[in-house]
Amino acid sequence: MKFLTEKLIDAEFDASDAEEAIHRAGTLLANADGVEHQYIEAMIRSYRENGSYFVLSPKIALPHARPEDGVKDASVSLVKLKSPVEFGHKTNDPVSLVFGLGATSGDEHLEILQKLTRLLNEKEATDELINAKNIKEIIKIIEKRN
Repeated sequence: MKFLTEKLIDAEFDASDAEEAIHRAGTLLANADGVEHQYIEAMIRSYRENGSYFVLSPKIALPHARPEDGVKDASVSLVKLKSPVEFGHKTNDPVSLVFGLGATSGDEHLEILQKLTRLLNEKEATDELINAKNIKEIIKIIEKRN
């Protein structure tokens, strides 16, 4: 599993909207060879068709698509937004942290979500990630909590 390694993190991305943020999260997954490029479009299509259901808690989005949309290897990326972006979620907007997910099966999807939950289960961890200045700080926060 490729989980939030240096290549999978963008510490200061300036997105103009939710789709641009999702595209960046998917591009990191594709560049790390976790997904095929078509998966990026599938993530955006899922957002357009299903809305912001993946904005699971305040400030945090977990966009993804189905395994058959081009997942090669279980992987998770992180895009820390320079400025928060509205995803259209009634209670959890605006989003500052976008975790792109690629899983090859339901079991893998659950495993990824468990790892992310361990990382983000305290508000303090979310705040630390949002306030991190660079990739090295983000990696330290992840290592401390996983």
